[in-house]
Amino acid sequence: MEVLPEADCEEDATITDDEEGVRELKSRLSNIRTTPTVTHIAKPRPQVDLSKCPSSYKENSPQEKLMLAMAENFCQQYALLYPDNKPLLLCPVNECGVQKFVSTTLRSTLLSYPELYNWEGCASFVSDYLSLELLDPPFELPKQLSSPTWVLQTQRGTCFDFSSVLCSLLLGAGYNAYCVSGYATKEMCLLDQSRQECPLLQTPKIQGKTEEPEKTMRKYSVKPPRDLHSSFEKLQEEKRHTEAKEAALKEQLEDERLQKEKERPPPDPLLGLRVHSWVLVLSGNREEPENFFIDPLTGKRYSTTNENFLGIESVWNHQNYWVNKQDCAFGCGEMTFDMGDLSKWEYMLCGLTSQSMSNISEPKTLQESEDEEEEEMDELKVFEMPQSWVTKIDISAPDMEMRFPGGMKVVQYRKAKLEKFAPYLLKDGLVTKLTIYKDLDCTQPSTIKEWFSHRSDCLDERELHTDSNVTSEHFRPGRRDALRCHRYVTLVPETERQMDFYSHTRTDGLARRIEKPFEMTETFEDRTDFLFNRHVVYGKQVKVIWAGEAFEQRPLRRVEERFHRDPSKPASKDVAERVFMMSDRRIQVTYHLEDDRIIPAWLNFMKPKEPADSQKAQAFTPQMVSGFQVDRSAKPYKNLQLYEMLVELMKDEENVELQIRDSEKAIKSILSSRKKEEINTDLLISIYNTMRNEMAHRHMKEKERMAKEKKQRQEKKELDLLAPFQARLGQPEACLTEFKQLLDNKTSRSQSRIKKEEEELQKSQFTLTAEDKDDLPTAALKPSSGSTSSK
Repeated sequence: MEVLPEADCEEDATITDDEEGVRELKSRLSNIRTTPTVTHIAKPRPQVDLSKCPSSYKENSPQEKLMLAMAENFCQQYALLYPDNKPLLLCPVNECGVQKFVSTTLRSTLLSYPELYNWEGCASFVSDYLSLELLDPPFELPKQLSSPTWVLQTQRGTCFDFSSVLCSLLLGAGYNAYCVSGYATKEMCLLDQSRQECPLLQTPKIQGKTEEPEKTMRKYSVKPPRDLHSSFEKLQEEKRHTEAKEAALKEQLEDERLQKEKERPPPDPLLGLRVHSWVLVLSGNREEPENFFIDPLTGKRYSTTNENFLGIESVWNHQNYWVNKQDCAFGCGEMTFDMGDLSKWEYMLCGLTSQSMSNISEPKTLQESEDEEEEEMDELKVFEMPQSWVTKIDISAPDMEMRFPGGMKVVQYRKAKLEKFAPYLLKDGLVTKLTIYKDLDCTQPSTIKEWFSHRSDCLDERELHTDSNVTSEHFRPGRRDALRCHRYVTLVPETERQMDFYSHTRTDGLARRIEKPFEMTETFEDRTDFLFNRHVVYGKQVKVIWAGEAFEQRPLRRVEERFHRDPSKPASKDVAERVFMMSDRRIQVTYHLEDDRIIPAWLNFMKPKEPADSQKAQAFTPQMVSGFQVDRSAKPYKNLQLYEMLVELMKDEENVELQIRDSEKAIKSILSSRKKEEINTDLLISIYNTMRNEMAHRHMKEKERMAKEKKQRQEKKELDLLAPFQARLGQPEACLTEFKQLLDNKTSRSQSRIKKEEEELQKSQFTLTAEDKDDLPTAALKPSSGSTSSK
């Protein structure tokens, strides 16, 4: 093939004014044919064992060689037509040092993991699984583009390697994805997220409040009272409020501006020159409504007008290669991605892959399609992209679970640091840790958030505020105590804390318990006795002797209980609030409010004094009871009824005190178990995880051993008599001879055994009398040649 000398190319490229020179230049360019040249680079890191690489990695097929020649031809023409543009990334070498076309490096793959069925999961996996190798220098294209299999094996690569892996996964998932070679900002190229907000701290967008419809005034409705306030004073107040609000807003904007000025990075001398690669996803496939970019280094989605992307040189997928002809002086905001528009994009291979995606998706009749195919075949011979030289991408389950290089990954954000860990890597089950700082230098932590998995104590999340030293723990369902959330300062009992429970799993319906040094409040849900709140007030600790043991205990001073409405009882008989005042020896009962009343009924009881050493117990008198009855026509309570009510309330007081002491014991039990769980943390292992579950692993090995032994015994027991004949199926005469010989051997063995039996019978015969011979049957005295001995 003929190659134009470099001097001739430069000389021809300068002929632009003369029309003949232009025509000659075009004719010369159309006749350019070159052979591919191999670019030699340093050996990649780590070293590649060529003996273990497939043949497609170490050599090119005839189709690939032709593709390389076409790429070299295309590159030469591009350099002549656009001498000011930078070279294109067309045929870099792979990890084995062999030149490969970039489109053949993509391998469309759909893995069996559900999280890789959408672009979010694919992008997140690639950004987590791989570690970045920066381009050196940052303004030049890489000399090497490794295969996705090698990149996944080493878990390291450049931004172009990231894009190849991500694009391969997206193509397998059904997306219309392309690798992009272009330019981006310094922060994006260097994977610097120190000026970005952490995704875990971003609050979801709040939808606008819906305006409530104005209430229409009825004709005969009661008119509202006249507003007697001064309208002038109201206007002045609104004006002062508006001015104060504007001043505060202005001050806030000024502070934000100063903060942004302080955080603004220094100017980049290589702005617009830093080479970067990302992925373009076009709309249409997988019901994507619009085009968007994916940065494979972070796994984030960006709009095609994002200011971090400064320009595009070329894009490619597994079928074709396109060069951008649009002006990117102001970024990618005004670019269009209709690959079939020849004024915007220049394709390498002719055919359906070079057309616009909208044109391809237009419905056509069968006759029109056949006619167009015949016309295309007549006009030109379409060269299809060679198949990918990359072997099938495979990610094992352990690698998928390990996720990060070395099992962990640290990302620095603005005033935050995010640490990610693989499951089962740490003994406490920690998988994510987020540290929030007060300053930009990240030296003063304010909040620490931790997320856990597979813990036997069902701990799911923990948050620590360093200023107040308050810790909040959240638990998954499954604990015996049904604990859902625990907010505390210290695990010492009788201190300030709040416990939330899964009330639907508890028999007492406890939903929340708030404890303070001298108070405790419990909230209940869905109880049969309609109790929903209990508030306890304690006194100072005193020494109590019980069953010969002395211990300190907080005495009960006041207990308040509140109940929901019981529809089966009248409101005047249904207790709404019950107060036990232990320090004053009083009990107050308040009933529910009736529908047509504004004041509820209530009763107040004074408890009689308990018997002392020399005194008897105080007797009940009507003066110990006071109350209010809403319905004056109702009959008042009799003394016996009041006495029975007092006795019942005193029993309830004792039961309530026992329940409170049980609650105190439950708190101490939970705190004690939490201390033990933090000291000895156990992680749950599924019975289906045979690699980590030792019992299941031993059971599986034992089962395999028994199956192997059973198979060996069965092979020894079973003898295949037809095996020698089946091996000689191609020789029918030999098989027939062998079969005849086998029958002859059986006949000879039978005859020898019969003869031997007859001889033994003759030796064992003895003389018989005439009478004995008459008694014997005739057949017994005449032995046949085929009979056998009867002994």
